[in-house]
Amino acid sequence: MVAWSPASERIWALKYRLADASGQPVESGIEATWDRVAAALAAPEREPALWAARFRAALADFRFLPGGRILAGAGTERDVTLCNCFVMGSLPDDMGGIFAHLREAALTLQQGGGIGYDFSTLRPKGAPVRGLGADASGPVSFMAVWDAMCATILSAGYRRGAMMGSLACDHPDIETFIDAKRAPGALTNFNLSVLVSDAFVAAVRADAPWPLRFGGRVYRTLPARALWEKLLRAAYDSAEPGVIFIDRINARNNLRYCETIATTNPCGEQPLPPYGACVLGSVNLAALVRWPFAEDAELDLDALAEVARTGVRMLDNAIDISRFPLPAQREEAIAKRRIGLGITGLADALVMCGLDYGAPAALAAVRRWLAALRRAAYLASTELAAEKGAFPLFDRERYLAGANVAGLEPDIRAAIARDGMRNGLVTSVAPTGTISLVADNVSSGLEPIYALRYARQVRLPDGSEGTEHLFDHAYRRFRELHGDQAPLPATFVTAAELSPEAHLQMQALVQEYTDAAVSKTINLPAEIDFAAFRALYDRAYDLGCKGCTLYRPTAVRGAVLGDGGGAVRRCGKCAAAARVHQEGCDLCTACGDSRCL
Repeated sequence: MVAWSPASERIWALKYRLADASGQPVESGIEATWDRVAAALAAPEREPALWAARFRAALADFRFLPGGRILAGAGTERDVTLCNCFVMGSLPDDMGGIFAHLREAALTLQQGGGIGYDFSTLRPKGAPVRGLGADASGPVSFMAVWDAMCATILSAGYRRGAMMGSLACDHPDIETFIDAKRAPGALTNFNLSVLVSDAFVAAVRADAPWPLRFGGRVYRTLPARALWEKLLRAAYDSAEPGVIFIDRINARNNLRYCETIATTNPCGEQPLPPYGACVLGSVNLAALVRWPFAEDAELDLDALAEVARTGVRMLDNAIDISRFPLPAQREEAIAKRRIGLGITGLADALVMCGLDYGAPAALAAVRRWLAALRRAAYLASTELAAEKGAFPLFDRERYLAGANVAGLEPDIRAAIARDGMRNGLVTSVAPTGTISLVADNVSSGLEPIYALRYARQVRLPDGSEGTEHLFDHAYRRFRELHGDQAPLPATFVTAAELSPEAHLQMQALVQEYTDAAVSKTINLPAEIDFAAFRALYDRAYDLGCKGCTLYRPTAVRGAVLGDGGGAVRRCGKCAAAARVHQEGCDLCTACGDSRCL
């Protein structure tokens, strides 16, 4: 049987355990879920039994974590999609088209997909509507309609719909959009991001004027720095909107020759074209550490490559067996066969290897790990192309000319030239929130450990909210190996203890090895001053990030996670500036003194 916490088992039972029509559980344990998913993903193979066994081995011990939609829906009769990520079609600027797209959004949310919308195509508030003698209400008013629709839909597996809403930085209603979530309770089903162009960044840095335009008409002009200041003030006060560096996304897109991207999925890890869809899966780095917490602890790179290769095949098959809410989504997915192979458990893996998240040695290790994963993933896709055919829109010359592909090792480029690519994009780093909880609460995605113990709100089947008390996976492993009294290694750093620069350095490094994008939240103290807050966005742009999301606690925004009680403070015995971790008792990492709370 799998060794995992009761909280992780409860979350599996709530989110992913197969039940019959009456709600009675069909699967006795997580092993049965793995059997179901492996068999379903192996169905498209010429030798399904062979591949089901290989897929099942990858799933064992949570080494490979399929996206939540795959885990919940593969091998069931449910009318759900296996894709986590969608961007909907381009919104037409007329009432009939707008509400036709509202229906498409509802169908997609109902099947369990998160969706992204670019509202930049809608005319600004006050613009005349020809033939009606009326004025337009503007894109933010229509976002309220989407928000109300989303609030009524209980998606598959008790998963409420999630949406990204974006607006171009030169849209005449950009200021209204920036302020849209300042009030508590506004557009609660949306994440908001401003599409920031390279031209806007240049205008801000040059203190130049910035025209707001729509349909070839300039509505007004304002100082670029004033607009940037307004955006960042809103983010400082209410944690939204985020920013998406949209030109960089398009310039570094493997498929830039056959698509234009306007927005992302709700968490930002998948920039997608109109009707784009993507399946997700993550290699659990924490499960691949040999001799954890020993002096010779290391990540098993051979195992990493093997899991990555198998994961690519699993996700490629998921495209073929997935349902799609709309025919246009299926056509888009089949034409490009985009997958999002990522990582989770990175911070826990670093701790187990004796490395301090964000420190130079940790960054060097992560570079080795991600280089190995990218290499294995690309070669697996070329091998699949040789066996099953390249994705239909593969163009050898134009694909090899892409900025990402140009940086690959010569032998990988040679394999692409020879065999093609089965998948237009291969890698993406998702937040992996719930699936990481199921995997004994490993640190999620590329994020640092949030806290050694904390409370998390979860939605129960009856719609009410419950609280789960969780312990970090690496912390649990350390206690199992060394007992309750052993001082914790100083490498057990948490999100709140890291400098913003450490967060950004890790995000930029992971992005360097990622085709699509990475989901990353940079946690900041409430007392950070605005000048330092603003500087982080410039730093993110200069480091090559594709977006930036900063979270500073404010009265406007609630929190899903709590610290489990107490505050981090100096040790009362040795007065060291060392961290004090909350774990039922305070434990100083410098002197080992423990005092029960």
